[in-house]
Amino acid sequence: MATSAINATGVNDAIKSAGLSMDDLLKLLLTELTYQDPMKPVENKDFLAQMAQFSSLDTTRQLNENIQSMLSLQSLNQSVGLLGKTVDALTDTTSVSGTVTALNLSTGQPLITVKTAAGETIANIGLGQIQNVR
Repeated sequence: MATSAINATGVNDAIKSAGLSMDDLLKLLLTELTYQDPMKPVENKDFLAQMAQFSSLDTTRQLNENIQSMLSLQSLNQSVGLLGKTVDALTDTTSVSGTVTALNLSTGQPLITVKTAAGETIANIGLGQIQNVR
């Protein structure tokens, strides 16, 4: 049974669609080596190139996860800093101006509550809806 070498495009597509781990990729390489055609073995340089690609892909995935965590923390820090500040925000229905009185983190995205000068409380305003902070 002849097999062909794994190319980088195939590996990238497999990782994206199946969410393969580094262990899965190493098992795939081991299977390839086990069932390769003895008359046409995979060269060492090809094997090392594939290993380097797998390592690079795994590192990129970990880096992406770390960046996502940092962005979440930054968003949290920004929203905590808004408590007690006066903001202008644009909601789906109206423009709101008032003091940030509360912060809701239960949805995964920080949402603020604003109390207007008229005493009205507007909840669940996203950070992206804020136009001005005073």
